[in-house]
Amino acid sequence: MTDLRPRGMTTLTMPLAPSTRPAFHGTGAIAFSTKGEYGVRLMVQLGRHFGRGPASLAEIAAEEDLPRSYLEQLAIGLREAGLVVSTRGAHGGYELARPPEDIRIGELIRALEGPIVPMICASDDPEHGVDCYRTSTCTVNILWVRVRDAITGTLDSMTLADLVPPRIPAVAGATA
Repeated sequence: MTDLRPRGMTTLTMPLAPSTRPAFHGTGAIAFSTKGEYGVRLMVQLGRHFGRGPASLAEIAAEEDLPRSYLEQLAIGLREAGLVVSTRGAHGGYELARPPEDIRIGELIRALEGPIVPMICASDDPEHGVDCYRTSTCTVNILWVRVRDAITGTLDSMTLADLVPPRIPAVAGATA
């Protein structure tokens, strides 16, 4: 399968059959990279595995049809952000550092992508904020701030638990 999107870009689209993704059209001004997309998918899998010990990145890579080496890179960043913990050894792997209901999607996206900013003048992160020379006279900035606030409001209102389907407990004595 050939992915026709520019490298590192992903778009928010309706789900399609596996390996059937549309070509990316547009500039990607409001888009998350594969880091964000794959990182959320990794965290959802870890959320599904929560409470059962470490999960293998090899198994998650196979389940999600993602490159294991890329998941390894993402897992390192997620560990540094305090979102996952790792265990070495034969039965090692990664697991969530906190319950899925305590991990906000906005926190996850920021750990993977950095500040959520549609335009550099709309950053609310002092480390990444840049004063535009037009700040004192610009009336367009309010648009970018509202776009930022709408996106961050949505991401911060959801937790990982919102994306992890509830487990159906096994019924004792049930037969298949």
